[in-house]
Amino acid sequence: MTRLSEMLEPIAGWFRSLGIPEPVTHWGHPVMMGIVIFVLGSYVAVAGWRGRLAADKDVAAKNRADHRKLAPLMFLFLALGYTGGVLSLVMQQKPILESPHFWTGTAAIGLLTVNSILSLAGFWGDKSGLRILHAYVGTVVFGLLIVHTILGVKLGLSI
Repeated sequence: MTRLSEMLEPIAGWFRSLGIPEPVTHWGHPVMMGIVIFVLGSYVAVAGWRGRLAADKDVAAKNRADHRKLAPLMFLFLALGYTGGVLSLVMQQKPILESPHFWTGTAAIGLLTVNSILSLAGFWGDKSGLRILHAYVGTVVFGLLIVHTILGVKLGLSI
């Protein structure tokens, strides 16, 4: 058991004591995160690109506003889901750090944090290069989350 698992074990033990059915412990994280990634995440990504590329200024403004409103919620849900996924592995007494699924999730959260900082900092004076970086990093994260999903299904079927 890794140090991280040992630190989380009291919390996992408490959740185990609630008698949560095994299918919920095993598949709850993937189902919830699938919704976040494929419903909310795809909408946030498309709105971001439409906000950049739409020729109609009203359409672009609406999409930018939608992106600005929903991207923080998506980040919050992904961060909470990340925590829940790690805790789910501890509850099932499975290793955490050995999983490529853990590492792709960690990379996605890290890249989204960078993107959030860029946005919250106002792109350091609204620099167009940083806005372009934000768009492409977000696109890379969405692709990474698709790989992450595939690795997660593989992990879920193996345990």
